[in-house]
Amino acid sequence: MITSMGTSKDPHVLVLAGGLSYERDVSLRSGRRVLDALRATGLSAELRDADVTLLPTLQEDPPDAVVIALHGATGEDGSLRGVLDLCGIPYVGSTAASARLAWDKPSAKSRLREAGIPTPDWVALPHDRFSELGAEAVLTRISDRLGLPLMVKPAEGGSGLGASVARESSALPAAMVGCFAYDSTALVEKYVTGTSVAVSVLDLGEGPFPLPAVEIVPRNGVYDYAARYTAGLTTWHTPARLTPPVANAVAALALAAYKALGLRDLSRVDLIVDANGNPHVLGVNVSPGMTETSLLPLALQAANLDLGKILTNLVTHATTRGPH
Repeated sequence: MITSMGTSKDPHVLVLAGGLSYERDVSLRSGRRVLDALRATGLSAELRDADVTLLPTLQEDPPDAVVIALHGATGEDGSLRGVLDLCGIPYVGSTAASARLAWDKPSAKSRLREAGIPTPDWVALPHDRFSELGAEAVLTRISDRLGLPLMVKPAEGGSGLGASVARESSALPAAMVGCFAYDSTALVEKYVTGTSVAVSVLDLGEGPFPLPAVEIVPRNGVYDYAARYTAGLTTWHTPARLTPPVANAVAALALAAYKALGLRDLSRVDLIVDANGNPHVLGVNVSPGMTETSLLPLALQAANLDLGKILTNLVTHATTRGPH
């Protein structure tokens, strides 16, 4: 049930955005949109950066709840959520432990595989091992084992930063170098050709449910940082252009991934549907973008749900739940 709050007893909400990650600019855009959406429902809210002034502020004037609009490590690796737990401040979103699991892509994929959820074969390769064992020998073995093409992306990171597709073995070294610029560990994954979709999952207090899938069609074929945030480089279809059986399978798999990783409140599950109509989970985001081109707001719009009312409902749920 979606509720609206507009009384004098409304809680005061702190929207955290910015931070020092590579995704700072996107986070600020998400934060401003979240702030506007909350205020549009009559809720008292303010926007703050995650900087050295944050902890003193939380101690001197603690908010009733926090909405995390931080992307990258600060908002997604569980560390900030752990600090909020220590401060006894409720927040919207997954717990520190589940956020950390989802943030580390190799660990998340292992958990998904253990739960019987299909995800492309992969190998995680720290930069030190890459150098110690010899780049050429390692990349040759990876190509032989997983086959080409391969997706190379940071083991921890978001917004497509440092990610690229190596369609030929000669492209792998440059892909690894680009990846290591953003993270010390690379996730090299079998590239599955198909339809890219994202399914946002919400839990407003009565159990998680999937929103309509968003189909992603990047003009250059890769959903990288530029394709995500530059107007005209990507086309989105909501709901995704899937047959009813495939759409149902995608929704069920996203929900299964959400549960397998122990997530809470809201998340986005990224999937690829292969040529046979079989979906595979690529990863999960516990702090989905809220910008004009972000996928969760597009899914809400397709479901005829108002962003502000959903966020307000999640805030109500968080304050009722309390810390942790």
